[in-house]
Amino acid sequence: MAPKVLISDALSDAAVQIFKDRGIEVDFQPQLGKDKEKLLEIIGNYDGLAIRSATKVTDKVLAAATRLKVIGRAGIGVDNVDREAASKKGVIVMNTPFGNMITTAEHAIAMMFAVARQLPEASASTHAGKWEKSKFMGVELTNKTLGVIGAGNIGGIVCDRARGLKMKVIAYDPFLSDEKADKMGVEKVELDELLARADFITLHVPLTDQTRNILGRENLAKTKKGVRIINCARGGLVDEEALAELLKSGHVAGAAFDVFTVEPAIENPLFGLPNVVCTPHLGAATTEAQENVALQVAEQMSNYLLDGAVENALNMPSMTAEEAKVMGPWVALAGHLGSFIGQMTDEPVKAINILYDGAVAEMNLAALNCSVIAGIMKKVNPDVNMVSAPVAAQERGIQISTTNQSKSGAFDGYIKVTVVTEKRERSVAGTCFSDGKPRFIQIKGINIDAEVGNHMLYTTNNDAPGVIGILGSVLGKAGANIANFTLGRASYGGEAIALLYLDEAPSAEMLKALTDTGIFKQVKPLEFDLG
Repeated sequence: MAPKVLISDALSDAAVQIFKDRGIEVDFQPQLGKDKEKLLEIIGNYDGLAIRSATKVTDKVLAAATRLKVIGRAGIGVDNVDREAASKKGVIVMNTPFGNMITTAEHAIAMMFAVARQLPEASASTHAGKWEKSKFMGVELTNKTLGVIGAGNIGGIVCDRARGLKMKVIAYDPFLSDEKADKMGVEKVELDELLARADFITLHVPLTDQTRNILGRENLAKTKKGVRIINCARGGLVDEEALAELLKSGHVAGAAFDVFTVEPAIENPLFGLPNVVCTPHLGAATTEAQENVALQVAEQMSNYLLDGAVENALNMPSMTAEEAKVMGPWVALAGHLGSFIGQMTDEPVKAINILYDGAVAEMNLAALNCSVIAGIMKKVNPDVNMVSAPVAAQERGIQISTTNQSKSGAFDGYIKVTVVTEKRERSVAGTCFSDGKPRFIQIKGINIDAEVGNHMLYTTNNDAPGVIGILGSVLGKAGANIANFTLGRASYGGEAIALLYLDEAPSAEMLKALTDTGIFKQVKPLEFDLG
């Protein structure tokens, strides 16, 4: 059955066609984002939801979205999506951070020119029939110092454009390395130094607990007298009331804002002040950007629904289409290892330790971790997936640790998962052969070679003659057909294990018959989802 996507905001015909060309059923209802009741009524019919900013994806919408796997936002901001509720529901939330980078950066540069030369006020005055040439004395950008808060994708473009304008560029960004700063031709500084030196300050960071009011009253007071402040990033980064006071006092010479703490911004402390330029969140509002993000979200959602590729996800590690092809068998193996150990563990899990060896250690470990955790957590929550599992583990206080190492044995790569509880540690390891099929290669430190099947039976016993015969006899009497049979032991006469791949799930009567022999310490049926 083909995946089904609902588009509830305006997307271009070309974006809609991408879904259709990829074999995805599309329901294009661009006005639905404003009809909350109708959205709630039909959202349960879709695997994907493509939106812009009008659609509000609340916890109620997500509760009704019984089939939903992915939400794609054509744009950067996802303030209209309840990401926490989506993560708990196991729904991937992805945005399109690259489609409007240039457009937003250009708008910031345009706003900087506008506030430097008082263009909006001068234009309004001239339209009114006045000729107030002496009133609008501006300043040049050349040789001025631009302080960039956040030198990532958009901030980096602003830095490049500003250098082209012969400005001195200094940047505050905790994630900016010295090497990258040198390559960009900017000077990396701490925030206090930026505030003290910059003639212009432009912000290009997301709104987080760390960045909220990054230009609050205290930091605004540290700015250079005569500074001009531009915010085309997110409302809430600047204390607008404090900035208004400094504009009135003359400490801040001007401001240009495209975003506001409350939007739509009907009223704001900055409105009506001279030399304050305001626009209604136009950073991404160009025909090129709107088309780019629409096409990008259609491609991303299609790649995920058809191939499992995760691009620009905000609540799950990204995995490109190319990575998905290579990593697919290893992601499946990681899930099977987690499922095995989860089904075997009856007491609360305290910690999960994951070892990656050889070739797999060079892969996208964050995505593999999610698959392991999901496999383990399915025992307590069958609906958990790679998105919701880390959230569920965190809520239970489970500690996750990973180790990666160079090739250490006969296999090109393998994964070993160890779970720690109050009573014990339990481990299982596996690898993928060249045919892409996952295999269990070690259980409790005992080496084996077992193909993974839908229905499996695990037993433990003291190594002794006749155990194979007993297993075969009991299963034969129960009419169970064995597809694969693997044995292993720690030492002669020591602990031994058997892992059987069966065509059908073992019956309760069969399990009781094996237990009643008195031979087996443990008899455990296992189920694996092979897709």
